[in-house]
Amino acid sequence: MLPALANTAIILVFAIGGTVLIGSMTAYAIDSFTFRFKKLVVALFLVAALVPGVTTQVATFQIVNSFGMFDSLWAPIVLYMGTDIVSIYIFLQFVRSIPTSLDEAARLDGASAFTIYRRIILPLLKPAIATVVIVKGITTYNDFYIPFLYMPSEDLGVISTSLFRFKGPFGAHWETISAGAVLVILPTLIVFLLLQRFIYNGFTKGATR
Repeated sequence: MLPALANTAIILVFAIGGTVLIGSMTAYAIDSFTFRFKKLVVALFLVAALVPGVTTQVATFQIVNSFGMFDSLWAPIVLYMGTDIVSIYIFLQFVRSIPTSLDEAARLDGASAFTIYRRIILPLLKPAIATVVIVKGITTYNDFYIPFLYMPSEDLGVISTSLFRFKGPFGAHWETISAGAVLVILPTLIVFLLLQRFIYNGFTKGATR
């Protein structure tokens, strides 16, 4: 369980950090820049959210394997970072609420697009970042399918797959599985109870702005 907990922590840090960075930058680019097929890009994000991940799993597996990431921690990290359309929409709702006058004033002072994003946009996205971190963290922490498929080695297990390995072909250690399930549930329950107001406030503000 301890190596599995360490692997889970590594995946959480990289996946959540990458999701926040990619999602916020994508939302800022969509809202602030004018380019061809802008509406089509936004529509494709929505279509991607409606397509079940299982239907594209064969192609996804082949791509991950061709990059040499199969049976490594990078496979779930990259997949978690690149498939979170909900986070992009959460950031997009908050970016649209930021006055354009801030962006224009910074451009008049000679600031580049990346400087505006780093010094103005990103600090104003703290409620959205808190919401995405909590929702994405709980989803990644509880996921079983992706780690089980892309990390078959026992030394690369995460919390969810390590519990599954206590069940063998001739029986299961149910007392160990039950105790482990309680230990797995406790961190998620504590984090949700302590930070649930950020989840509700983030979704509410993002929906009304």
